[in-house]
Amino acid sequence: MDYFAARQNMVESQVRVNDVTDPALQKAMRHIERERLVAPGQGFAAYGEVEASVAPDRALMKARDIAKLLHAVKPVAGQSVLAIAAPYAAAVLKHAGLDVTAQEADARVQTVVEPYLKSLGIKLVTADLKTAAEGQYDIIIVEGAVAEVPEAWLAALKPGGRLGVVVRENAVGHAKVFTRLSHGVSEAHSFDSNPSLLPGFGKTSSFVF
Repeated sequence: MDYFAARQNMVESQVRVNDVTDPALQKAMRHIERERLVAPGQGFAAYGEVEASVAPDRALMKARDIAKLLHAVKPVAGQSVLAIAAPYAAAVLKHAGLDVTAQEADARVQTVVEPYLKSLGIKLVTADLKTAAEGQYDIIIVEGAVAEVPEAWLAALKPGGRLGVVVRENAVGHAKVFTRLSHGVSEAHSFDSNPSLLPGFGKTSSFVF
């Protein structure tokens, strides 16, 4: 398979046509080797309009969706990023000139993504995904859906910092940007998206008496 050609076609057919106009993001997505972040034997799916498998219960978001989510958080070169369960987003933002830390919790995922991320100079932290790696960040990006946003993620944002994540309680999810304000956090809907829920991030059951 000609991965270089597949990357260019992905940007033309899935990214540019969906209003992702940031030239740094487009350039990065033409360069980052998405096939190196999926499970062995899944390279053929890396550039299709599907969620490409990384490990059991984990997949890369569709290129269209992660591109739109990255565009929505308005990355700027030099800013600090925490990429939670977001190896492809981490690689793209690193190429775009941001200071990126990737966070994973599943050793099976880490085995797949760590070699390429390290080759790009990305720091990889192992920690429970419902926490946030130590520090304060301009951007937190999550490559998967959650039913509820952990408070720890919002607390790790710098003033003016943005969290990009898909919140999904049913079949249709909503990509949202949460922004840290001087008093509290604002929430803005960006677009509809339905990526797979991250393991352990389903709706918390409650007892009714």
